[in-house]
Amino acid sequence: MNTILKNTVICITGASSGIGAACAFKFAEQGAKLLLIARRIEKLNEVKNAILLVYPDTDILTQQCDVRHQNEVSLLFESLPDDWKDIDVLINNAGLSRGLEKIQDGILQNWDEMIDTNIKGLLYVTRCIAPKMAERKTGMIINIASIAGREVYPGGNVYCATKAAARTITTATRIDMNGTGIRVVNIDPGMVETEFSLVRFHGDAQKASSVYNGFIPLTGEDIADTVVFCATRPQHITIADILILPTAQASTTLVHKEL
Repeated sequence: MNTILKNTVICITGASSGIGAACAFKFAEQGAKLLLIARRIEKLNEVKNAILLVYPDTDILTQQCDVRHQNEVSLLFESLPDDWKDIDVLINNAGLSRGLEKIQDGILQNWDEMIDTNIKGLLYVTRCIAPKMAERKTGMIINIASIAGREVYPGGNVYCATKAAARTITTATRIDMNGTGIRVVNIDPGMVETEFSLVRFHGDAQKASSVYNGFIPLTGEDIADTVVFCATRPQHITIADILILPTAQASTTLVHKEL
């Protein structure tokens, strides 16, 4: 255990599965306090209970919230107990992709959901937490974006645009908060086997699993390891930008598969 994180408050959005849940486990291992946020409170409490089986002394607060809705986000952070309000590390992980339609066939509901979650949700949560970090002159913001924010691929249109926006917002946040002592990190994962493809394909498990056939993809734990590494660097170090890929992946569209 790296004691630098012991008893710090770690806020993770999208913590009910995938990268968010993996981050929760990794930070529990470090002795941190966990503020876990997601839409699915049942899944969130399953993550909490699983962590407590392994790390029974972990202090965990679960909160149901849809980050797409600014009023929900504001109410959540305004109503936190006093000992949870000073957040040391924010991990903006909530995000999703819907569909692979070409722009001319785009489904507006899918567009709205991706824009509202991946961009506006990130902004709403950051806006609630960043001012208090700036006042205290300490803290870290880690935004989980995607290789899709660097390289557009066929059918990725709006999803890629939202992740490019997340990447830009991260850079802008680092610039705006310069001088406050706040460290701001962007992490762009490549292909990670989580619920991502299941959500993209609206629950089609067979179609989702086929995405990862023939090679070894990243796991949520791989990304969580990277997140904890960033969070445990000395105060004078910011790991500003990371692209992490499975070895079989060279770009968004070039993946070596042995089928």
